Amino acid sequence: MHFGITMIPADYAVSPVRLGVLTEEYGFESLWLGEHSHIPTSRKSAYPSGGELPREFFHFHDPLVSLAAVASVTTTLRLGTSTLVVPDHDPIVLAKQISSLDHLSSGRVMVGVGAGWNLEEIANHRVDPRFRVGILCERVEAMKSIWTNDEAEFHGMFVDFDPIWQWPKPVQRPHPPVLFGGQGPKVLQRVLDHGTGWLVSGRHFDAAGVVEWSGRLQALATERGQGAVPVSYQDGPAERSSIEACLAAGVERYILRVPAADESVVTETLAAHRALVEPYLGRQSGQEGSGR
Repeated sequence: MHFGITMIPADYAVSPVRLGVLTEEYGFESLWLGEHSHIPTSRKSAYPSGGELPREFFHFHDPLVSLAAVASVTTTLRLGTSTLVVPDHDPIVLAKQISSLDHLSSGRVMVGVGAGWNLEEIANHRVDPRFRVGILCERVEAMKSIWTNDEAEFHGMFVDFDPIWQWPKPVQRPHPPVLFGGQGPKVLQRVLDHGTGWLVSGRHFDAAGVVEWSGRLQALATERGQGAVPVSYQDGPAERSSIEACLAAGVERYILRVPAADESVVTETLAAHRALVEPYLGRQSGQEGSGR
């Protein structure tokens, strides 16, 4: 099992660049940074976890810019987005940003994607949020076409372009892993249809839920003649019982959160997380998949 770290990259917290250095120094496999392009002041869309929207959501650094900076000061750390709100982005531009990051980092990028929950944020990008899931899926497919073809074209309901040239291509072939976030009834089908893995959130699933839904995902993959589908569990509890349950179920990656705070608090949390995962480093998950 791999172990990663995530933090909301707030401008008042430890720099994402410094966080990347610390995460690599503490021996974690990956760093995951989330995204909001902005938060509309109307606040009509309720925070999915309930309650008031945490302060750090108003202070996001851009994740791709941040991860590019992290790539320049690390050597082995994998670089994950958790998640990119794909309906906020032009797919041609986003494909180039991701492939450039993969190229400059020597193939260390993992692309977590989602449809987004803040409907007003999406609408401000001139996108109808009612169709955000279909837009997410088409834009991902369009990016995969750009990454894998010298002459790429795409003709869908929400994305349409005639043949184009775009380089650099990603170092990882055919493209970086694309992990679909989400927890709705159709998320597993989306993962199988469009993704290379599932990025499941501890804000919506405890370890038992992850184990159950991961089992469903693997059964569906088997029915379709596919191999094991990698599952990454973000915001999992910092508890050995949860890690052990996920390890036994074949979860590939367990991602622990550090607070959006100053370096002393983040370092203390990283040290505690390292002590927690130490017994599990190098142990293989029961059904670990390698992507496709």
